[in-house]
Amino acid sequence: MMALTHALWKIPRAVWWYLTELMGDTAYSKYVVHLKHHHPDAPIPTEREYWRAKYADQDANPGARCC
Repeated sequence: MMALTHALWKIPRAVWWYLTELMGDTAYSKYVVHLKHHHPDAPIPTEREYWRAKYADQDANPGARCC
């Protein structure tokens, strides 16, 4: 019974993970981890600064994206 309950909880967690990754909800936190690991002396931007720079880069360098 416990294994079935555990298995049933895996499905919603997997869906939640997929949706948050797809929508970019974890992008800033992953970027902060990357900066701390690979560039420890670099200043960490605020989340607002991060998204502004990301969108500015997308506007300056448009690539193949869906919308």
